[in-house]
Amino acid sequence: MQPLKTIRMYEKKFMEEAVRLANECFEAGEGGPFGAVVVKDGVIVGRGRNMVTAINDPTAHAEVQAIRDACRNLGTFQLDGCELYASSEPCPMCFGAIYWARPHRIYFGASCEVAADAGFDDTFIYEEIGKPVSEYSIPTEQHDAELAAATFKRWNRFEGKVKY
Repeated sequence: MQPLKTIRMYEKKFMEEAVRLANECFEAGEGGPFGAVVVKDGVIVGRGRNMVTAINDPTAHAEVQAIRDACRNLGTFQLDGCELYASSEPCPMCFGAIYWARPHRIYFGASCEVAADAGFDDTFIYEEIGKPVSEYSIPTEQHDAELAAATFKRWNRFEGKVKY
């Protein structure tokens, strides 16, 4: 992923906050050196730092934590009109979470190569994603496809669904 653009001066404070959270996180012994903030209309509405080892949750990455915080604070499950600032280029999981949250723009600091040099290498995940299911390194197989598909058929007919 390439940087979208150079951060303007008024945006610099948001990246500085993401980096501050990253430093605070590992110095407190809570997780890796990652921080993120979500901004709406020039105001930080969500903050997150890597809490993977602190709370024993492999999904507690800074970007996911910031998205969760922002969505709680805004009372929504999508971040329309928001920007996300991350101290590092998002990993595949965070990238997916960010796209599901649909912010207007993403800014990141350190590249994935810098993170890999520090021991946070996501290359193996990108390689797995491109493989057929039968070749995943974690054995994976489909079961009860018709049973599970019936739920989606019911969803398609459900009048009260909230689309996202």
